[in-house]
Amino acid sequence: MTVTGIISAILVGLVIGVLGRLVAPGKQKIPIWLTIVIGIVAALVGTAIARGGGYADTNGFDWLELITQIVLAAIGVSIAALAYGRRRRILH
Repeated sequence: MTVTGIISAILVGLVIGVLGRLVAPGKQKIPIWLTIVIGIVAALVGTAIARGGGYADTNGFDWLELITQIVLAAIGVSIAALAYGRRRRILH
């Protein structure tokens, strides 16, 4: 993977993570680096699901793939917010 590919993955992860965070209910008190990691994972898994489901290979923009990625990011952000919040309460 090139430096450009890594930077692209981080930027896509940031966008998907932030969109997932906007969709997730409630307030999430997690750091931005965790949002980026969740976004990257959601983008990769969402693409795999879309390709496996056969709806990612269109000629235009793949809206269903993007929606899948955002939903996965929202689920990931919600789970991380719960886990991160519990961890912070235990430490204090």
